[in-house]
Amino acid sequence: MASKTGEPTETSLNAVELSGRVSGEPELRELPSGDQLVTLRLVVARPKGGPVDTIDLACWSSATRRSAERVADGDHVHATGALRRRFFRTPGGAASRYEVEVTKLSRRRG
Repeated sequence: MASKTGEPTETSLNAVELSGRVSGEPELRELPSGDQLVTLRLVVARPKGGPVDTIDLACWSSATRRSAERVADGDHVHATGALRRRFFRTPGGAASRYEVEVTKLSRRRG
């Protein structure tokens, strides 16, 4: 919810905390603007042995990019950040997807 000025109110919160297993190798990407990011996939198990969720992570800051470049397929990590919806064009038209914009990423034992 936002105030009349568009500023978030105390009831607005976009915070994500995830722990899971990295699926695949992190990928360093350079955008046409010259900005760099590292993307990776996180597999998070649901309680009681149910299905898993696969979540895309985007690491934009130099610190989170360095952390992401040090993890490998199968590593267990803990990530915090915010949920973002990205819009892009495909040959079939406009599309969107959700991803977590990571503010902190750390490897976990286990």
